[in-house]
Amino acid sequence: MTLSVALIVFPGVQALDVTGPLDVFAEANAFLPPHKHYQLEVLGLESGLLACSNGLSIQAHRHFTQARTGYDLVLCAGGPALPHQDFGPDFDRWLRAICRKSRRFGSICNGALMLARAGLLNGRHVTTHWSDVAELARLCPTAKLEADRLYVQDDNLFTSAGVTAGIDLSLYVLSQDHGPEVALNVAKRLVVFTQRSGGQSQFSPFLTPTTHSDSPVAAVQYFVQTNLRGDLTIRELAQVANMSPRNFSRVFARDTGITPAQFVEGARVDAARGLLENPALALKTVAYECGFRDAHHLRSVFMRRLGVSPQQLRMNFAVMV
Repeated sequence: MTLSVALIVFPGVQALDVTGPLDVFAEANAFLPPHKHYQLEVLGLESGLLACSNGLSIQAHRHFTQARTGYDLVLCAGGPALPHQDFGPDFDRWLRAICRKSRRFGSICNGALMLARAGLLNGRHVTTHWSDVAELARLCPTAKLEADRLYVQDDNLFTSAGVTAGIDLSLYVLSQDHGPEVALNVAKRLVVFTQRSGGQSQFSPFLTPTTHSDSPVAAVQYFVQTNLRGDLTIRELAQVANMSPRNFSRVFARDTGITPAQFVEGARVDAARGLLENPALALKTVAYECGFRDAHHLRSVFMRRLGVSPQQLRMNFAVMV
């Protein structure tokens, strides 16, 4: 039995959000008998050629209003301008209907914003590109955001993080449909991992949320980021804020959404990620400069916070010399 997959695209769509998943399912057909092939459709919000965000022109197979009544999987692609795009109530009504009539639905990158505007993420576990987490939370406050995940399944809803995570999600779906061996064969053909290490926080620029300069804890955050070698105890930070330790902890959590200890650890991890881009620095030096007890402590925190070791992150992101 063939499986139908539809990708929804729009002017300004990210090309890789479309071609990545399509290539996964198209390559899978080489390892499947004809009666189990994926039938792929690209549904456009406009007819004719659509310009992607990188300037590439693509043409959908059909306008979304001409789509079939349901699919095995419907995916909304994303794009850099999508946070500022609203396709109107008619499209939102159609999207709600097609997703409810399809066996599975989801999004690539910030395509989750389309689902949120259509009211399809209420109370669901989801992820999206790290830079659009706040916008998704604003559009759908009841969504249960798992911001560090590369992809998330919540029953028949599948969402993925930024851009290439659409390939990770598609390989995951393929493994569910036809088993891990087919997914592995496709991953080999595409020269990608079937399951990448860590979450998307290893790619985001900052883990530590900062407050507005008017906040009484802004000076404390600056103090932390410029004194990472210090002990940075609650008592010391409270003195910087000119508050009692108890009141300081309460105000800090109110203004940042995390505890002072979580902020300190995040600031140290952020600083360490930057230093690890220099391959000449020993891990013990990175640990010392950022306030970790030793290289073992640095590794332990990295594995817990990012899902990868400092060595793995260095291999992925070190500056080539």
